Amino acid sequence: MKCPGQDSRYWKPGAIFEAECPVCGKKVEFFKDDTTRRCGNCGHRFLNPEMDFGCAAYCQHADQCIGNLPPELIARRQDLLKDRVAIEAKRRMGRDFKRIGNVLKMARHAEKIAKMEKGDLSVILPASYLHELAILKGTDVAAEILRGLNAPEELINRVVEIISRLPEASDEDDLSIRIAHDAGLIAKLERRAGENPMSTRELDEILKTSFLTISGQDLARRILRQENDK
Repeated sequence: MKCPGQDSRYWKPGAIFEAECPVCGKKVEFFKDDTTRRCGNCGHRFLNPEMDFGCAAYCQHADQCIGNLPPELIARRQDLLKDRVAIEAKRRMGRDFKRIGNVLKMARHAEKIAKMEKGDLSVILPASYLHELAILKGTDVAAEILRGLNAPEELINRVVEIISRLPEASDEDDLSIRIAHDAGLIAKLERRAGENPMSTRELDEILKTSFLTISGQDLARRILRQENDK
C-alpha cells in the first residue's frame, strides 16, 4: 500500500508547482512526490522544498515509499530520531527531575564535544539520552526504546555498546565512547561542584587524568572553573 501523502489520488491543487533553483534562480517544475529535481539550466540537483518529510524521518518503510533518500533527508531522519529518543527518555523518567537534568546536561556537553572532535552524533546523543535509564533498568531498555522508534539495528547495537562501555571507558576505546564518557563526567563533576566546590588543585588533577578527549578536557575546564567561581 502506498502512503496516502505521496499517492496522487489524494493530491489537491498545487501538487505540481515550480521552485527556484538555489544556485542559478531558474524555475524548476516539481511534482509533489519528487524528492529531488535537477535544474535544467545549471544542472544542480536539489531537495523538494515543499515535500513533507515528517513521517519519512522515522518510518522504516520510507526508502521503499519515496525511493532512494537524498543525503539531506537522511540527516533529517537522524536528527528527528535523536529528538524522539530524548522525548521518550524524559517520559520514562517521569518526575525524576534530577535524573532528567543529568541527562540533558550530558547530551548538551556531548554535542559540543562531538562537534569539536568530529564525532558521530547519531549514536553519541541517543547513548547520552538513554544512559541514565540503562543504569536504572539495564541496556535492554535502551534497545527497546530505539526499536520502538524504528532505529536501524546497526545504530541500536552501537548505542548499546557505548552505554555498556562507559563505566570502564579508556583511551583505547573508539571516539564515540570517549566523547560520551567525557560528557557524562562533565555533567557529574558539574553537579558535584554545585554542591561542594573543588579546590583548584583537585580540579586540575581531575582535568589532567580523567578525560579521554582534548575537547572534553577543554570544555570541562571552562565549565568547572565557572562553577567554582560562583
